[in-house]
Amino acid sequence: MIIYIKLFLRLSLAFGFLSAVADRLGWWPTEKSTWGNWGNFIAYTKTLNPWFPDNFTNFIGIIVTCAEVILAVLLIIGFKTSLSAKISGTLLLIFGVAMSITVGIKAPLDYSVFSAAAAAFGLGLIKEKYLEVDILLRTK
Repeated sequence: MIIYIKLFLRLSLAFGFLSAVADRLGWWPTEKSTWGNWGNFIAYTKTLNPWFPDNFTNFIGIIVTCAEVILAVLLIIGFKTSLSAKISGTLLLIFGVAMSITVGIKAPLDYSVFSAAAAAFGLGLIKEKYLEVDILLRTK
């Protein structure tokens, strides 16, 4: 049973990241979007990171977006799953703390950011392998 829970955690975290990326790139319909485009996403990124200079905000957005895409792919294929999960958890925790500090605790709670971070950290602890590239790369 644990292998199915692990697969569910991997896929739900991965598709959560990909959905957020799709939103900021304008790939979701406007009525279903949080940001809807890159400009709105960068404005929100600036809100969450007021201590960085304005000209650095776009760079932060690019780095986070690339990290989310890479982590999503790694989780889907099951490559270095434990490490990918722990990095995902850390990214989500940083995001949740930044949201809490800048816009208040309600937003990360409403968007289940801390729950997703906890799920990612939990995923990182599951040792059983199932439908993972790591199985093919395991040395005997």
